[in-house]
Amino acid sequence: MIEIEHVTKTYAKHSDPAVKDLNIKIPDGKIFGFLGPNGAGKSTTIKMLIGILSPDLGTISLNSSNTVTQSLQTKAMIGYVPDEPRFYEKMTGRRHLEFICDIFKVTDEQRKERMIPLVQRFELEKALDEEISSYSHGMKQKLAVIAALIHKPKILILDEPMVGLDPKASFLLKETMKEYCKEGNTVFFSTHIMEVAQELCDLIGIINKGSLLFFGTVQELQNAKGEGSDSLERLFLELTDKEVFK
Repeated sequence: MIEIEHVTKTYAKHSDPAVKDLNIKIPDGKIFGFLGPNGAGKSTTIKMLIGILSPDLGTISLNSSNTVTQSLQTKAMIGYVPDEPRFYEKMTGRRHLEFICDIFKVTDEQRKERMIPLVQRFELEKALDEEISSYSHGMKQKLAVIAALIHKPKILILDEPMVGLDPKASFLLKETMKEYCKEGNTVFFSTHIMEVAQELCDLIGIINKGSLLFFGTVQELQNAKGEGSDSLERLFLELTDKEVFK
């Protein structure tokens, strides 16, 4: 379970908070989509979830462990894909995955069992022994996803994971996320692709200017607006950019 309670984060004195009094609770086994315009506070929230940033106020807990006071414990249960994955470019894909396995203390037997199916699923086996510097953006994105999954984390955190993926790889990632949650794990991902969020998410949160505007299911948002057949895209724009429908 992910619990974000009364979290506020400000980057500079006398500026508006990047995230303001944020409250979100995501049960195990759910896919949560975090939606918002550029600069809304999504990436700041994700950086606090993974421990890069600390909240100024409030607490974040992952499976009852505090991300600040129990930092190593929470990091051990996370798989993370940033919006722009960075690598040691002179490493091969295989060496990078071995490096991640070393960090998370994945045994030799476990890495043999996990690496081949993941690499085959995302069709990266032919490039696995090539330097990452030769990879396309989409290949790097696939490698980042495999690295996030290889230690079997309880919580998967993805920042715009579909960017750079071709339609087949996007489909495979969505199927992987569904399978992952069926095992009782939790997915937290940000996206600008409303169709993906509407199709995939058990719960969504819509944030704008640091404040949470909505938390719940797409159906609950449709019911609240009194327009049950409206697309998530239209409802999102109505909440975050009222100028569009003037």
